[in-house]
Amino acid sequence: MLELTPRALRLLDFYADGQDSRHFRLRIDAPEAGDLAVIPGQFFMLGVPGFGEAPFTYVSPPDAGGEFSALIRRSGRLTARLFELQAGALLGYRGPFGKGWPLLLGARRVLVVAGGCGLAPLAGWIEEALRHAAPLQLRVLYGARSAAAQVLGRERERWQQVLPLLETLEHGGPEALRGSPLVQLDRLFAEELPQVVLCCGPEAFMLAIAKACVRRGVAADNIWLSVERRMHCAVGLCGHCYIADSYACVDGPTYRYDHYRQLLARGNTGRAGGELGVGPC
Repeated sequence: MLELTPRALRLLDFYADGQDSRHFRLRIDAPEAGDLAVIPGQFFMLGVPGFGEAPFTYVSPPDAGGEFSALIRRSGRLTARLFELQAGALLGYRGPFGKGWPLLLGARRVLVVAGGCGLAPLAGWIEEALRHAAPLQLRVLYGARSAAAQVLGRERERWQQVLPLLETLEHGGPEALRGSPLVQLDRLFAEELPQVVLCCGPEAFMLAIAKACVRRGVAADNIWLSVERRMHCAVGLCGHCYIADSYACVDGPTYRYDHYRQLLARGNTGRAGGELGVGPC
């Protein structure tokens, strides 16, 4: 039997982390065993009393005490109300939901590509890789509109000390790194061909990155995308997030590129965007 009743969630603290974005620290009251088994790339439903629910990604998964973090951009009524609340506020929680990033057993060369707030769903995977995959050759390519729009500042500062992190800006920054991450692919692929690519950002951006990687020799079944849809129920009941015969809240939000391309070719898709926070800003 599906359980759709939210559990108590406490807002512990927050700080500004990018333009119109905040990094929230939250705690699940009386965490259960399933709360501690979050796979990076999964999402949860956050409820704001009187304003409904919306899905957001985990930046860091719940610890033994039920504490975790999430990056949230102010983009509608629910998030506007959330930004008015102070530490100690009571919220609602359901989760974890969906499928996360693959474990990539046997992979040695991985390229992570993110645009805007699309870095948030990848943060947990990067942290996990740094903790447990010493032989992994991991590179991160991150693009944003401007320096003010960049997110996860504390995480990026730490990553820069331990892995190759290339940052591009559409406006500002060094001329050699100006523009979309797409313009840096030739440079990165000349250095080393990745075996696997993980990508999150606006959908058109992800599809362009995936096509460009395939042209350069990466197999389509070794590319993974995190897809944003209107996930109202999170359990495959409401039908708002359908992509052909797939439901993003259950079968996604992480899709292998070759499978996702087949879904798009079959026709109707649920509407993207909205006050979600699972995918990019």
